[in-house]
Amino acid sequence: MEMLALVERMRTLEARAAAKSEERRPVFDKRGQLSPRERVSALLDPGLPFLELYNMASYLVDDPDPETSVPGASIILGIGCVEGARVMVFADDAGINAGAMTQKSVDKALGAIAIAEKQKLPFIHLVESAGADLMRYTVELWAHGGGMFAGLARLSAAGIPVVTVLHGASTAGGAYQPGLSDYVIGVKGNGMAMLAGAALVQAATGEVSEDADLGGAEMHAAATGLVEYLAEDDAHAIEIAREVVAGFGWGPCAPALAEYAVPLLDANEIAGVVPVDYRKPYDMREVAARIADGSELREFKPRFGAATVCLHARIMGQPVGILGNNGPLDPDGAAKATHFLQAMDQAGTPVVFLNNTTGYMVGAASERAGMIKHGAKMIQAVTNIRVPKISIYTGASFGAGNYGMCGYAFGADFLFTWPNAMTGVMGGQQAAQTMEQVARRAAERKGREVDGAQLAAQGNRIAAHFDGQSDAFYTSGRGLDMGMIDPRETRKVIGFCLQTCLEARARQLSPNSFGVARI
Repeated sequence: MEMLALVERMRTLEARAAAKSEERRPVFDKRGQLSPRERVSALLDPGLPFLELYNMASYLVDDPDPETSVPGASIILGIGCVEGARVMVFADDAGINAGAMTQKSVDKALGAIAIAEKQKLPFIHLVESAGADLMRYTVELWAHGGGMFAGLARLSAAGIPVVTVLHGASTAGGAYQPGLSDYVIGVKGNGMAMLAGAALVQAATGEVSEDADLGGAEMHAAATGLVEYLAEDDAHAIEIAREVVAGFGWGPCAPALAEYAVPLLDANEIAGVVPVDYRKPYDMREVAARIADGSELREFKPRFGAATVCLHARIMGQPVGILGNNGPLDPDGAAKATHFLQAMDQAGTPVVFLNNTTGYMVGAASERAGMIKHGAKMIQAVTNIRVPKISIYTGASFGAGNYGMCGYAFGADFLFTWPNAMTGVMGGQQAAQTMEQVARRAAERKGREVDGAQLAAQGNRIAAHFDGQSDAFYTSGRGLDMGMIDPRETRKVIGFCLQTCLEARARQLSPNSFGVARI
């Protein structure tokens, strides 16, 4: 089945990152360290879910070869539970390029901080990184990297704790990350934080020194106060980190969910219900029925703007509004969606957006029916509703239709893609046909003959260019969503995200004007 083949491709790429990291296992063993993935596993409460984020980041970016490109941006990132508290876990994957950060690593880090701030999640950073990858340096990397420091400062000032574990090196600008943390745990012998290593210090000043004297965890614990807790090894450091989180007293604070029924229709059937080719229609109700409790759906205005599907449902006990597409968004559909979104906002009901649209309807009839104003008010509603917004790219999400369906720029609390999804300004075929019409009209104005072979070749190039950039693996690699998921796990992912949002909205923080500063 085509959908399952795409899921297998996703899993293969995830495994490629893990295997690449594992190649450095002898180095970790020699130092007496846990591997990055072992650190994450030891930190998390066993048996509870871990929602990985930005799993495809950097794919086809630094390395454009699909056979060798490694996703993940040298970071293991996700939301999980530590001592019963929901937290953001950010682990440098020092098994890949020594954990050095590239442009998409910075983007992934900024995304993590933004989610932690919005969802009020303690930020746990497991550090071992060579810093910026100087072989791929750009001035943008440096400029955007400053946002990581500003983000950590904002978290602390907001009353959201930041905990850093120094498993290995944190050098140059990266040294400020533990400095901007509320709690730092350093591992003896391996943990280090310094603005410059021994080689750079000697080159810059002539001073001969050792890395341990410049920034070793033992030195910081005794001399600078940068390290609060000194650990014997990685496992001990993780134990201390768990104890620190337990001390926050941040158990679940949202009300327990009501008992709920599983869908009557099997979620595993989604892979067969949804065609991989977005040009083949399907009924979004079939997807909704496989993620809703008891497969129970109550439709809002089913006969008005029928291609836009508005549903009342529950997912894991939580009432939700589901907004989906059975085709382009027409004027009536946009007006209906606006009404529905306002009603959800008034009731405080989260909204789930299931994207499968080629955009807002074009043509004389649509324009005369007010497509612009109806589409604009839908975008107004999507942008300004105050309830949690969870968006899933399930098929096409093109043009302003992406905007109206809570795409990348519209403040979704969580945004995920299926591996079959296509997102962009328009499909490749539409772009090719548009440019063909432009070329034909230009030739007519100039009285020239149209070269059919040249137009066909141009069309093929344009279609390949647009479709290549619309592919989910390409867009997810560039961080234009928060990760790629198996369509069959959509219900679990949405349920986890809903509970995360509910906890955030129920939690009361104790902000201050400055953040925790080291005296």
